[in-house]
Amino acid sequence: MKDEGKWPSVSWKLKGITAEMLDWWFCNLDKGFLLWHPKDHKGFEWIKKPVGHSVIGAIHVAPQVWDGNEITPYIRWEDVSNLSDDLKGLLKYDHVLVAACISLTEADFREDNPPISYRIHQWEKTDFGVRGTSYAISLIPEAPETIKAWMKHSREEMTNLGRFLPSLFKIWQVVKDPNANPFFCFRIEHKGGKIRYAQQAKS
Repeated sequence: MKDEGKWPSVSWKLKGITAEMLDWWFCNLDKGFLLWHPKDHKGFEWIKKPVGHSVIGAIHVAPQVWDGNEITPYIRWEDVSNLSDDLKGLLKYDHVLVAACISLTEADFREDNPPISYRIHQWEKTDFGVRGTSYAISLIPEAPETIKAWMKHSREEMTNLGRFLPSLFKIWQVVKDPNANPFFCFRIEHKGGKIRYAQQAKS
């Protein structure tokens, strides 16, 4: 789907999946990244791991192949409060993950690199599970073919989540060590004209 604004987006609905499962998933991608897209995903490594309830600033590298093109994005989880006002205007659901691509090659990677693009995933609880929207935000020129490939890849990823996430989430509930099984709630709150993560506000 194309959003009413200028940014491409994919809207999705997932039956039998909770908002908590998605919160957990984005803290624990290493536990099932190849399951997320068995065809396109080629590997996963945390460069800076989530630990306990501290996941903002976590960085991973995820080699992938989209429509025959190899990419090696380095991705950092960003604080939602740091988004520009126009991007905050895209947020309509109460859980938000801001994934910033900070490099496409190892040679150019630095932990403090500024974002070159964002993928903003947002979701909310429904009677059947969750519904959400994923946005592709380009801060440097991206070819239309790249955006088209992302939309196809994103739809397939979200469909695959429904096939494995409930079981994977249930299995890992036996692991109580937060360093081995981190968790952060990506629920946001609006206060004083600002948007922030509710969990950070309590800490």
